[in-house]
Amino acid sequence: MSAVMNKTRLFSIIKGSLISEKTTKVNAFNTYTFSVLPNANKIEIKQAVEEIFKVKVKSVCTLNVQGKKKATGRHIGRRQDWKKAYVTLMPGQSLDSTNLQGE
Repeated sequence: MSAVMNKTRLFSIIKGSLISEKTTKVNAFNTYTFSVLPNANKIEIKQAVEEIFKVKVKSVCTLNVQGKKKATGRHIGRRQDWKKAYVTLMPGQSLDSTNLQGE
């Protein structure tokens, strides 16, 4: 793998940000939560966040989330598995509305 990744791959790694009670609590520690591609690794996620939001990343922790089983009548289905990334930024860095709009 090359040191500098393809720009289209970088912009497709992050699917979106996650907003929940838990993610709001970790925002106090300069940590933000994103839904990412299941095959993305920590290095790719770090490069994508730094490129998209123009911030410096301190660390990335990933978590594979198993899809829930759901029943509709007699049929039992399953939601898709997905990957979550907790991204901690360097001190003094933050994501706000100006960072999220892009350039």
